[in-house]
Amino acid sequence: MPGPPPPPLFPGGGGGGGPQGLQAPTAPPPSFIPQQSASLFAVDPGAISGCLFRNTYIWPNRGPGFWMYPVFVGRNSVSGFRWNGFFWMYSGIDLQRISSFTCF
Repeated sequence: MPGPPPPPLFPGGGGGGGPQGLQAPTAPPPSFIPQQSASLFAVDPGAISGCLFRNTYIWPNRGPGFWMYPVFVGRNSVSGFRWNGFFWMYSGIDLQRISSFTCF
């Protein structure tokens, strides 16, 4: 009988692992900040789901924007790997806290 699966790797450190073994991107996001489009009244889960597994720039309602690599979109939130300036780390954000986003 095989043993338990190995624990996931730390995101961004040697391949990176997230929930259910999801892998962090192996390269940093683009080095530019895209131009912000007109703000939406609310971010729709269906709209941001088109950004799954793509580099996505998020402008939150408060605070600076950031790069994210979404791997899951729920009814009220999106989660994935967020670039902290040095490596990808697993994170999530409530859709109501997002002013706008764009993905590549």
